Amino acid sequence: MEILFGACVQLASLPHPGFSEELFEVSIWPNQTLVEFGQPLTVNCSTTCPDPGPGGIETLLKKTQVDKGPQWKEFLLEGFTENSVLQCFFSCAGIQKDSSLDITVYKPPEQVILELQPAWVAVDEAFTVKCHVPSVAPLENLTLTLLQGNQELHRKNFWSLAPASHVAEVAISVRAQRETDRCSFSCRAELDLSSQGGGLVHGSSAPKELRIFEFSQSPQIWVSSLLEVGMAETVSCEVAGVFPAGEVTFHMALGDQELNVVLSWEGDTAWANATIRAMEPGDQELSCLVALGLMEQRARQPVHVYRFPPPVLEIEESYPLAGTDVNVTCSGHVLTSPSPTIRLQGAPARPAPGDPAWLLLTATEEDDGRNFSCEASLEVQGRQLTKTSVTQLHVLYEPRLEESSCPGNQTWVEGLMQRLACVPKGNPAPAVVCTWKGVLFPPGVPHKATKNHTGLYCCTATNKLGSVSKDIRVLVQGLEEGVSSTIFVIIIAALGVGVVTLALYLNYQPCKIKKRKLPYRQQAESQEEEDQLQVNQ
Repeated sequence: MEILFGACVQLASLPHPGFSEELFEVSIWPNQTLVEFGQPLTVNCSTTCPDPGPGGIETLLKKTQVDKGPQWKEFLLEGFTENSVLQCFFSCAGIQKDSSLDITVYKPPEQVILELQPAWVAVDEAFTVKCHVPSVAPLENLTLTLLQGNQELHRKNFWSLAPASHVAEVAISVRAQRETDRCSFSCRAELDLSSQGGGLVHGSSAPKELRIFEFSQSPQIWVSSLLEVGMAETVSCEVAGVFPAGEVTFHMALGDQELNVVLSWEGDTAWANATIRAMEPGDQELSCLVALGLMEQRARQPVHVYRFPPPVLEIEESYPLAGTDVNVTCSGHVLTSPSPTIRLQGAPARPAPGDPAWLLLTATEEDDGRNFSCEASLEVQGRQLTKTSVTQLHVLYEPRLEESSCPGNQTWVEGLMQRLACVPKGNPAPAVVCTWKGVLFPPGVPHKATKNHTGLYCCTATNKLGSVSKDIRVLVQGLEEGVSSTIFVIIIAALGVGVVTLALYLNYQPCKIKKRKLPYRQQAESQEEEDQLQVNQ
């Protein structure tokens, strides 16, 4: 540039016929300039005077001469903070001329700030979308545009503002609706420098998301008013009419004990479930804090914690021998306060509150496996509570081989799978051993019956209290005999049914005849009574 400019100056300095010093010119390059705030600028001053005198540039800015020629000088100017006018001058033959340059200082919209006030807004309430640019110039060339997504909400320019104003901001008020939840808002700044020989400078804010919520109803706590010490109880806290229900948070506590909650929601309702286990009796408070956005609501529910263990049911001897006396007692637990009322099943009378109940009996074989139950009643906060304890009596007795479970005569059918039936009774459960012809023959095990199985079997049942033996006679019949016997039984059964039916019919028929003749018989008997009365008179 310097070589070309120097060549231009040399051409300008060539003597021209009839050149007059009054006709020289002073020029400045560039002739129209945009300078960014704080940036330097190189300015060249030149003249057509063949032999110029003093020349330079007048400015309050910091200037440094960086180059020169016979008819030009070049300066580096620094510290542009506002619009200014540069004066470039040269003298020729005692005559001074100058040329001016308008400098426009601009600040690009580098920082565009968007504010949503507040960030969480209740449905149907107004919120403000505000945008401002802290430092921008020239302000009259600025345009701010508020956007919701890609949709333009509002546009504002500042061409009518006084040049001294440095406030670049725009704000609008919008009413919140559910549909605008999670909508993105942004602000776009445009600085148009085309009239100063520049272009369009853009700047944008970071997008911000708006949250809409609805929280008009108070939470409700669902819990029993009575809690038992050490027992797990499910409690629930619910709030309806909330949006968005999936973002509701719950904090539940029993006194100072924070509870672990499980959150759920459906539609416009959200709820939290928790399991509580109170460890100390007395009056306590269950609290539920529900939060959504910037709003919180708390619900409280008083609860009473009681201690009521089951009654103590004891049998003096859990495994008595048959024929011995057994004492059964039931009493309230020592931790129960006040003392409950006790009722023992089978006891002769109900004792007074605080007294135990008892039952004395002589154990028999039929009492083996008998259950005893004891019920304790306690009134807490006006409610009647009951607890029941159950225990079982086991009576020890010697083995028995009864006819019902170990018949002495058994008939088998030849060729079929048959079992020797013998199930003993006793406590402890006795073991049974059967022999046939001096050989062990296990009962209950299937055997293919043959004629040889006919005979006498001996079964012995044993437990720690003793043993008992029984002979069992087994008769094995052929298949034809078995079928004939079966047919005979069926015929006998059919004849029996026929006889019973005939007897019922004969017994019913006279009743029908008697019912038909009854009015006439009653009339005859009445006439006889009247005749007898007249004879007596």
